[in-house]
This record gives sequence, C-alpha cells and structure tokens, in this order.
Amino acid sequence: MIDIQLLDTPLQAQQCIDFVSSKSAGGVDVFIGTVRNNTRGKAVVRLEFEAYEPMAVSEMRKIAEQVKERWPAEKIAFHHRTGILYPGEIAVIIAVSTPHRKASFEACQYAIDTLKETVPIWKKEIFEDGEVWVAAHP
Repeated sequence: MIDIQLLDTPLQAQQCIDFVSSKSAGGVDVFIGTVRNNTRGKAVVRLEFEAYEPMAVSEMRKIAEQVKERWPAEKIAFHHRTGILYPGEIAVIIAVSTPHRKASFEACQYAIDTLKETVPIWKKEIFEDGEVWVAAHP
C-alpha cells in the first residue's frame, strides 16, 4: 500500500507511522525533513514551496513502486508540504515498513534521495536580505 500526499497544512509524522505500521513489519524507517534556520551561513526567514502537483504525485508514486520492486516494502508513505514554511517546520516525511530493519533503512534513503532528484517541487528561500528560487530537490 502507498500513501502519497502533497499538503498545504502541517505534516503529521505519526499519521505516516500509523499508515506504514503492521504486525508483519519488523522495521519502520522514517525520514523527516525540516526547514533549517540558515543556508550557506545566511539566516532563513521562511521557505515557500511550490509543486506541479499532477507530476509530483506521479513521480512520488513511481519512486514508491521502485522501492517495492527493490525491497520487500509492505507500505510506503510520502507526504510533502507546499506553501509557506518557517524554520523548524516539517517539509517532507517518508516512511517505509519492511520485514527487517536493513531493508527499511535502505528503502527510505533511496526514496528521499530519488525524490530530491526527480520530483518537480521548487522552493523560494527568503533571507533577511533577499530571496532566491532554488530547486528544492536539485
């Protein structure tokens, strides 16, 4: 089972954990990406995330299917924020359950690394002295 969501409301890690948990899964790995308060030594005031939603959801589903092909993943959750986020807020959560821990670690790392490379999500970094659009997932 796969749960993919792009949301403009705060993400809930427990919701992802609850979704992927099962009695047959001995490993649940969760990656939570948060907004840092600085980038390259500059103070970050906020981030603004935008996504091309149909393609972003399609790409996240494709990654989830790749995970299921490579590892014995039982369930996978991808939740990503859009809109305005402030330092400390959660931007992305990926949760994966597998029968054993090693596979859940590997699958979760693959999922976030691939998401950062392929999913059309962009962010604007707003600093105290300016702003810049950058690929959220270069």
